[in-house]
Amino acid sequence: MGCDATLLAVVDDDADVRVALTRLVSSAGFAVETFASGAEFLCSVEDHEPACLVLDLHMPEMSGFDVQGALAVAHAALPVVIITGHDTPESRVRALQLGAKAYLCKPVNDEALLAAIGTAIGGVST
Repeated sequence: MGCDATLLAVVDDDADVRVALTRLVSSAGFAVETFASGAEFLCSVEDHEPACLVLDLHMPEMSGFDVQGALAVAHAALPVVIITGHDTPESRVRALQLGAKAYLCKPVNDEALLAAIGTAIGGVST
């Protein structure tokens, strides 16, 4: 794997989901960093911004909506792909209004997620 792999960030409080998503996006040629909380990710994004963020909505302490709101202030250009196990019409609308490029339900279809990431970062094929 070269040093020029596109960097993705995955934020999900479920360790198993982080492992599965890391395997998936790594197999598609992306570099990946994972974070167990939104706060942990927001601290890291100040040092280096990924090309795309895959973000769980429902997490303890800081929700995906909170992360989206914080990003809107200083990192508005960072594309966000939402994943959630608790889909509601209200959540979908809110996430998209906050700028999400895609909104996917868990369990996430691998091809759909990779396609959403590719579209979010400007048509990079996977």
